[in-house]
Amino acid sequence: MESKFDETDNILDFYITEEIDHHTTEKIRRKMDYEITRFMPRKVVFDFSNVSFMDSAGIGLLIGRYKLVKLIGGSAEMKNVNKNIAKVLEMSGVVKIIPIKPNKKVG
Repeated sequence: MESKFDETDNILDFYITEEIDHHTTEKIRRKMDYEITRFMPRKVVFDFSNVSFMDSAGIGLLIGRYKLVKLIGGSAEMKNVNKNIAKVLEMSGVVKIIPIKPNKKVG
């Protein structure tokens, strides 16, 4: 996973580069928590461009990071979510608290 902080807009982007399951969530969680507490962003964006699979451990990961960001007065959103992961997020209700930003259309 990679992260990028935009100081101008105070936005922290997380580019998730692996599957999100019970094997990977702890490593991802530690990195995200560190970056959130380090930068104290106004907004956190979870980019799912390179994620092909997510299970219930990923739902817990997202909700936990959402709560951390809310504690510091920020917000969160997701982008580049594929249809399969979007279905999991919708069924679990995560999209009610962390919206999915629509993909930009080219042309």
